Amino acid sequence: MASEDITKLAESLAKTKVGGGQLSFKGQSLKLNTAEDAEEVIKQIEEFDGLEALRLEGNTVGVEAAKVIAKALEKKSELKRCHWSDMFTGRLRSEIPPALISLGDALITAGAQLVELDLSDNAFGPDGVRGFEALLKSPACYTLQELKLNNCGMGIGGGKILAAALKECHRKSSAQGKPLALKIFVAGRNRLENDGATALAEAFGIIGTLEEVHMPQNGINHPGITALAQAFAINPLLKVINLNDNTFTEKGAVAMAETLKALRQIEVINFGDCLVRSKGAVAIADAVKEGLHKLKELNLSFCEIKRDAALTVAEAIEDKAELEKLDLNGNCLGEEGCEQLQEILEGFNMAAVLGSLSDDEGEEEDDEEEEEDEDEEEEEEEEEEQQQLKERGQGEQESLTPKKIIDSQDSTPVPSPPVDVATFLAFPSPEKLLRLGPKCSVLIAQQTDTSDVEKVVTALLRISSVFKDEAPVKTAVHETTDALMRKAFTSATFNSDAFITSLLIHMGLLKSEDKIKAVPSLYGILMTLNHMVQQDYFPKSVAPVLSAFVTKPNRALDSCSFARHMLLQTLHQL
Repeated sequence: MASEDITKLAESLAKTKVGGGQLSFKGQSLKLNTAEDAEEVIKQIEEFDGLEALRLEGNTVGVEAAKVIAKALEKKSELKRCHWSDMFTGRLRSEIPPALISLGDALITAGAQLVELDLSDNAFGPDGVRGFEALLKSPACYTLQELKLNNCGMGIGGGKILAAALKECHRKSSAQGKPLALKIFVAGRNRLENDGATALAEAFGIIGTLEEVHMPQNGINHPGITALAQAFAINPLLKVINLNDNTFTEKGAVAMAETLKALRQIEVINFGDCLVRSKGAVAIADAVKEGLHKLKELNLSFCEIKRDAALTVAEAIEDKAELEKLDLNGNCLGEEGCEQLQEILEGFNMAAVLGSLSDDEGEEEDDEEEEEDEDEEEEEEEEEEQQQLKERGQGEQESLTPKKIIDSQDSTPVPSPPVDVATFLAFPSPEKLLRLGPKCSVLIAQQTDTSDVEKVVTALLRISSVFKDEAPVKTAVHETTDALMRKAFTSATFNSDAFITSLLIHMGLLKSEDKIKAVPSLYGILMTLNHMVQQDYFPKSVAPVLSAFVTKPNRALDSCSFARHMLLQTLHQL
């Protein structure tokens, strides 16, 4: 290490905060690549007697540096809190698991008994969970009370690995007479979806001691929400439930409402942007009215709730003396409905708890309500079809290889309904893409008019919408994308600039004079673009444009921060 680098590191370490058993290197932007880079950090750790908390947030730790830091931690048996969020900035995903394994093994060797483990904002993906799997199963985590894994890109696979590790930790710790008593679980922005959420719900049901669960922005629909609701019902100490920006629909909202009736300690309910709609809101209102006397915050914002249902929610909080905030912004009350809502709360002397209604969508017409009900029925029918396919034969294999659908009564193979390109593009799902067979990429490319930019963009968005981290689906999406876009970009009549413009509009990143509805989630298209921009057919001239728009602040992009990070990292390397 050069002398000027050592001087700079020493100045940073001079700001290190020490006190109350805590050693903090938080936010010092240390770049620890080699053992030599980490010498001063190691010295601080070794000389700290009674180390109970170590903060490494806001730095970047490489594999070699992690090994020597781990060596120093092997003698720190009193360590209880590991604040290790955002400590792999700029690292390749392949570097993170071995670094975590080294650190985890050190804690096991030291005989530490952790109370808090925070690995949030580390984009390690499913493989990264393997990096601390052994730690979670070890005696070092039998005492764990807080587990924070926000914004890690775990995906379904990572969620399942995590769930299995938590169940194993509970089993082993119970055998020793002190079962795992996890209190706080945080895993927002991880694309857990239904399968990941259902796996974790099983673990939650076994643990039974949760007080706070934060799982916003995970792409969970009503089957996953229902599984979580059932698990929450056997966690009677729950105080905070944050499932913001998932998709309940009526079924999920009703299931969750039934669970709320059984819980007595609830203080915060955050179901904002969860599409509970009017029927779901009424069910939740009934649960609130029947109990929840400790409720401090109720968030049902941006849920497509109409006036009468919103007024029912307001009436339900009449005797909630501890309520501090009611958020019904972004729903469909209309000006008159907003006034009625305020009048009801004023009558309870609770006007102060009502949040802003500045983003109210206004009352919807009857035909729009009918269209909404039809859309919900279509969504739920599609979800039920996919769930039935899994239950009847696909199973949850680690390899996720499709299996024949077997009838549970007589074991006679039941033929899958035929799927063609038009059916897939009209109602895309991973199962339909796989059922198109090995020639799916060729078929979709052949049947898409690549002289029409809008048709290419639409086809790409439909294909990418079914993206999943499981190998068969990911491969099918990549191969189909390659066939379609290679055909388009190599066509002399295809306008690359018009394509990227249209794509950005459909992603909601660029405004258009035409009213074009943005895709509901950017995760699939971002992950697909991450693959696409690395291929030889992709025109590198449009990469700067794509990078500029993906870099801009945007709520939809923020909810897919892992995929966004992956794409930007790839674009930077082009």
